[in-house]
Amino acid sequence: MPFGVHPLTLVIVVVVALLVFGPKRLPEMGSAIGKSIQQFKQGMSEIGAPKEEKEEVKPVESKGVDAMDIEALEREIAARKAALNAQEAASHSVDAEV
Repeated sequence: MPFGVHPLTLVIVVVVALLVFGPKRLPEMGSAIGKSIQQFKQGMSEIGAPKEEKEEVKPVESKGVDAMDIEALEREIAARKAALNAQEAASHSVDAEV
């Protein structure tokens, strides 16, 4: 037996646990202990495993998008951010007046 536990000792421990915790609570405790051990093993394997390298981001040009399209998108994003900031400023000034 592992760790020098004899079958009679194991039976005594199970009977005492049944008396202390009751037949309804014992399976819940066993399940919780099993999940804890599983999460511990998973955490240990994540620590020991080498970290995966991040995928390299390919340049946008390789996808067939030219620089003009990128500049147009950046201008549109900037315009939308400015409009959103203006809306937020207007709503804050209205809140301050009230």
